[in-house]
Amino acid sequence: MVFSSFTFIFTFLPITLILYYISPRRVKNMILLISSLVFYAWGELIYIGLMVLSILFNYFCGKDIYLKMCQNENDSSGHLSVDGNQKKQKNMGVRISFVIAIIVNLLILGFFKYYGFLIDTINTVAKTKIEYRQLGLPVGISFYTFQAISYLIDVYRGEVTAQKNIINFALYIAMFPQLIAGPIVRYIDIEIQLKWREESLQKFGEGTRYFIVGLGKKVILANSMGKIFESVSQNFSSGIKMSIMMMWVGAIAYTLQIYFDFSGYSDMAVGLGKMFGFDLKKNFDYPYISKSVTEFWRRWHISLGTWFREYVYIPLGGNRVSAKKHIRNLLIVWMLTGLWHGAQWNFVIWGLYYGVLLIFEKYYLTKYLTRIPKILQHLYTMLMIVIGWVFFFSESAGSALKYLGMMVGIGSKGFLHSQDCFVIVSNWGLWLAGIICCTSIGSGILNRNGYEGNGKWFTDLAYMMLFVITISWLITDSFNPFLYFRF
Repeated sequence: MVFSSFTFIFTFLPITLILYYISPRRVKNMILLISSLVFYAWGELIYIGLMVLSILFNYFCGKDIYLKMCQNENDSSGHLSVDGNQKKQKNMGVRISFVIAIIVNLLILGFFKYYGFLIDTINTVAKTKIEYRQLGLPVGISFYTFQAISYLIDVYRGEVTAQKNIINFALYIAMFPQLIAGPIVRYIDIEIQLKWREESLQKFGEGTRYFIVGLGKKVILANSMGKIFESVSQNFSSGIKMSIMMMWVGAIAYTLQIYFDFSGYSDMAVGLGKMFGFDLKKNFDYPYISKSVTEFWRRWHISLGTWFREYVYIPLGGNRVSAKKHIRNLLIVWMLTGLWHGAQWNFVIWGLYYGVLLIFEKYYLTKYLTRIPKILQHLYTMLMIVIGWVFFFSESAGSALKYLGMMVGIGSKGFLHSQDCFVIVSNWGLWLAGIICCTSIGSGILNRNGYEGNGKWFTDLAYMMLFVITISWLITDSFNPFLYFRF
């Protein structure tokens, strides 16, 4: 089940909201948990047991780690050397429990997501012919596994206490707004809200507006851009030679598609959270207005960047180390970021591509970038981003290089054809809307009179019109994939 479906919008969501709001406070989390499990089982019934197993395993591991830490604190008198040795042994016990829990989570994620990639790599390098059965990737496993790991790390660090209520913990892992495509929610940010949160008409209205905007991004913009990209991609995969301009059209269409697809989903997730009283952090902050690649990654998929910064980059030493080690840290983080997105070498290259760019900007380019006009800074950034997305959407590194070659004339068929002009000109409104909605101008138009007094009625009407247009668009459109479901 996807958010941009009639089943979700007109059946699942209304039923869940009604049951949630008529239920007493003590069972609201249970209602939301059951609804979340139904939501996941709707499309992933075969893997619902895996998610339940992950919930139970991490719940008891968190309690075990926290209990051992509390015992250590209670037994920390340390008068004799014997007591000191006992304390070291108990600290070691906590560490072992923590490491085992993390390893098990990573092994489960690795088995379902990377074992085929590992065997393919071994076969290629060692010239072997190891056969294996390719398993379907459980939807959302990358997201909920990272949430579980962040919970265990925060408990181990002593930043949070272990959750005693298994319903609350299960809801943290399985809550349907962010279950299958993020944003990645850290337990430390939602711990209090799991116990107590305030629902209100104002917050519900705010959540509704978030949801409508996200739905519009997804259905109108992402799906439309996706059709253009799919046309170019299919011709490219079939070996049909296209013009330089058409290759750029395909890459730019994907650049816009993936932003509106993922940011739209994140907006809907944040909106749904607010409908149930939760305040989830935003995951995108107009990344395509950035004037450097460094700024872009502060604005794009913020929850993933935060996760890697808090749990990988800083523990490695962050930037408080020598330049050599700092470069190493960045490359490790970005290689892992690439692998997180997919079990293919093109994703690893995509991650390292950004790692190298960020290193280059920090140690060399930034001092020159700040001296040139802002429009040139922006053009440089968008050029690097578009090139990066080619590695991201390609089936292999070789395919990405071939596509990039055609973008500069290697293997392409001329610069521009008459049919290319038709594709560009006939979609001028779509291109314009895409560019505008990459900035704050779009939300400014919707809320141009504010949300107070008389302006409230205009704003309400604008959102209602957007919702009606989006639903009308959805009725006539069968192209409705979510790109980040495969990660």
